[in-house]
Amino acid sequence: MNVREGGVEVEVPEQRGEGIGDEVFFNPVQELNRDVTVAVLRAYEDREPRAETYLDAMAASGVRGVRAAAEGWDVTCADIDDDAVELCRENLARNDLDGEVVHRNANGLMHESVFDVVDIDPFGTPVPFADAAFANTRDLVCVTATDTAPLCGAHFHSGVRKYGAVPRNTDYHAEMGVRILLSAMARTAARYDVGVAPLLTHATNHYVRTYLELDHSATDANAAVDELGHVYHCEDCLHREYDRGLIANPPASCPACESDRLVTAGPVWLGPAHDADFVASVREAVTDDMGTAKRARKLLTTLEAELHEPTHYDQHRLCKEWTREASGMDEFLERLRDAGFDASRTHYGGTTFKTPATVAEIREATGPE
Repeated sequence: MNVREGGVEVEVPEQRGEGIGDEVFFNPVQELNRDVTVAVLRAYEDREPRAETYLDAMAASGVRGVRAAAEGWDVTCADIDDDAVELCRENLARNDLDGEVVHRNANGLMHESVFDVVDIDPFGTPVPFADAAFANTRDLVCVTATDTAPLCGAHFHSGVRKYGAVPRNTDYHAEMGVRILLSAMARTAARYDVGVAPLLTHATNHYVRTYLELDHSATDANAAVDELGHVYHCEDCLHREYDRGLIANPPASCPACESDRLVTAGPVWLGPAHDADFVASVREAVTDDMGTAKRARKLLTTLEAELHEPTHYDQHRLCKEWTREASGMDEFLERLRDAGFDASRTHYGGTTFKTPATVAEIREATGPE
């Protein structure tokens, strides 16, 4: 069937299910992911004008690579599936676009070749491809992880095995996934004396997506490792705190309620998960020909204003804990700000927010007058 997306037209097989089957996989739900990717590439050209080459490391139908080629990038599409390789060639030709298509294992290609931008968008975890990506990429590594259950701690042992960290299934489970993924990518890059700086990261539906700018020195790698640490979360009162370092040093009990049901997560990424100025430039690069333009702009507007706290709260979850009726989010956040605390909405949900205030301070600031 023909699909038109972001100004290009591609041929994709009819999809018979959500998993991987005999046909080349194409996921229409990922259009937002691809629209934001194109906007990131546009914004990144202004940030790093010398960046020219782009690798779609597991191209499938080639829609992502075709869209990058339409933006003027020197594109290479790679896949190990014969049908996918042929489809990529056809879709580039269909749009009168130049690009190289190679029948290669992504890891082998990334270890042997150097690209300015590498895009890793696998089915499941990106971990098996991370070493090769960070070993040779010059400027930007774009990563999608669709195995959100292991990342957020819902599938605990799988998360530990895949990401070399302890995830916990908390009320900020989507952000736990973001922080576990960023930690794993930062530790992988550091093995190659590469530091990562997240320019934009979002957790949407069933996936986490991040764009990591690279700095190639041991000093930069050390600085990224310094952003790692642990979160200590009370399962009773929802208090949480964190500290930096690869060795956890949790309190013996919850400092707020003295419960012994205090869990440790980490190492997680504690630093910023986005660059607000870059996110703003990405939003400006979203155009009306994108099928998810409205959603993308809303997402990016929320992200730009999002505080850099490493966990978030859910107002409904807190109010349930306090046996209190929830109020409107604008009013709730305004009360926090009136009490002297920074506060922002988050992209994780309509009732989620970030603030440096503790649970006790939030309760007092937002309580009935």
